Amino acid sequence: MFDTIIKNVRIVRPDTEDMPYLDVGIKNGAFAAIERDLDPTGAQTVIDGNGLLAFPGAIDPHTHIGIYQHPGIDAPTESAAAVSGGVTTLLTYVRTGSLYLNRPGPCVDFLNELLHVSEGRFYCDYGYHVSPISGDQVSEMERILCDYGAPNFGEVFMFYGLHGLHGRSDTQAQWLMLNEGDHYDLAHFDFICREAARLQRAYPELSPLIQVSFHCETPEILRAYEAKIRAEGRLDGLAAYSAARPPHSEAIAISIVGAMAHAAGLRQVNILHISSREAMEAALRCRTAYPDIDFGIEVTVGHLLLDTDCPMGVWAKVNPPIRPRADVEYLWEKVLDGTVQWIVTDHANCPRAMKIAAADPDNIWLAKAGFGGSEYLLPALFSEGVRRGLSPNRIAALISGNPARRFGLSRKGDIAVGYDADLALLDPEERWTIHAAGSFSAQGYTPFEGMSITGRVKCTFVRGNLVFANGAIVGTPQGRYLKRPTQ
Repeated sequence: MFDTIIKNVRIVRPDTEDMPYLDVGIKNGAFAAIERDLDPTGAQTVIDGNGLLAFPGAIDPHTHIGIYQHPGIDAPTESAAAVSGGVTTLLTYVRTGSLYLNRPGPCVDFLNELLHVSEGRFYCDYGYHVSPISGDQVSEMERILCDYGAPNFGEVFMFYGLHGLHGRSDTQAQWLMLNEGDHYDLAHFDFICREAARLQRAYPELSPLIQVSFHCETPEILRAYEAKIRAEGRLDGLAAYSAARPPHSEAIAISIVGAMAHAAGLRQVNILHISSREAMEAALRCRTAYPDIDFGIEVTVGHLLLDTDCPMGVWAKVNPPIRPRADVEYLWEKVLDGTVQWIVTDHANCPRAMKIAAADPDNIWLAKAGFGGSEYLLPALFSEGVRRGLSPNRIAALISGNPARRFGLSRKGDIAVGYDADLALLDPEERWTIHAAGSFSAQGYTPFEGMSITGRVKCTFVRGNLVFANGAIVGTPQGRYLKRPTQ
C-alpha cells in the first residue's frame, strides 16, 4: 500500500496546537496516510521515527542561490546544506546584470538559461522570484507569470540606483547592465507596481499570488550616512555599518512603498528582511494607512540571532545590517505576537575568499555583504523560539505553512494527505554547537560560529525521498522546479 512508512513520530502541523504520536504513510511522493499503528507489512520501506518531532519540510522563500557563484556550482552545495537542516524548498530572488549569470538582456532568455543550469543540481525543490531591472523587462512580467510560474516580482533593491551592493558606488548603471535611457529608480519601481496591479486584474484566479517584494533602504540616506560615519571614525565593525545604513533609511523606503503600491492599485507587497524597530513600526503604519494592501512582513533568522556585538564581526556583514540588541528584542516581540508572517535566511553563499579583503580582513567597508544559513533555519529557530515561548506548531507555520500559502506552494507546508511528502525529523533534545566545518555549504565560515542550540534535524525527506540521514546526504539531486501555483 505504501512506498514508505515512518513509525512513531510526533506530528507538528501549522495552525494546530497538539503534536500527536502517529505513523506516516507515503505513496508516490505524497502523504497517503497519517494514522496510528499503520501496518508495517504494507510498505516497501519502514523507518522508526523514535518519537522525533516531524515537521513539514521547511520552506526558505528568500535565498540567493547563484549570486556569488555560478548557479550550477552553487545549487548542489547550498541545497545540500539546506536539506541537512530540514529545508525542502528554496525560492531564490534573481535578476539580470552583474552576478548570477552575469548577463543583460530579456528576462525570458535569462530564465531559460537559469532553468537549464539548475536542472539536476538541487537536492530540494526550488523556484525563482524575478526582479525586472530594465524598462523592457517590465513588459515581460506577464510571460514570467504565465509561462514560468513566477508570480512574485522582486527582490526590488530600492538602494541600487545610487548605492552599491557593498557600499557607495557611482557605477550602478554599468553594474546592472542597463540600456541607454533606463533608470533604476522610483519611477521604475512604480512601473513594476502598476504592471503587477494590471496582472492582478487580468488574472483574477492568480491575483492572490501576484505581488512585488521590496528591499527597503533609501539610497540617498545610505550615501550620506556612510560618508558621515566613515569621516567621524568613532565606530567600527558591525556597529559602524549599522549606523551607516540607519534604521530610518528602512522606514522611509517602506513608507514610499506603501504610497507607491496604493497609487498603483497593487494589492500585495512584501517588505523583506525587516531589521529594526523603526522599520517594523513603519510597516505597521502602512498597514493602517493602506488597508487595501496586504503587506507581507518577514524577518531573517540572522536578524533574530545576531546583533552588532556578534563575535564574528565582519563575517556577519549583510544588507540591511545586523542591528543592536534592542532592535533584535523588538523583532522577537513581533514574532511572538504574530505580526511577522514568515522567517527566512536570505541565504547567499559568499565564499570565504570573496567575503573579506585579504589585505585588510577586519575592514567592514571592504567586506562583501551577505552570508548563508538555510541549514540553521529550523534548528536555530526551534532552539531560540521555544526558549522564548514559541510552540513547535507556530514554528511550523512561520517556516512552512505561511510561506507555502503566500507563494503558491499549494502542495507544501503541511503534513496532510495529498500534500508532497516533505518532512524534517528533529530531535528536540539534542544540544549541539554550530561550526562551519560541519556544514555542506561551500561558504567556509558562518556568522553563527560557536552558537550552541538545542534541536537537531536527523532526517529530511523531499517528496518521500530520503535525502539526508544521520549527518550525511543520501542519493543524488532530485529537486524539481516549482511552477507556481503548484498543483
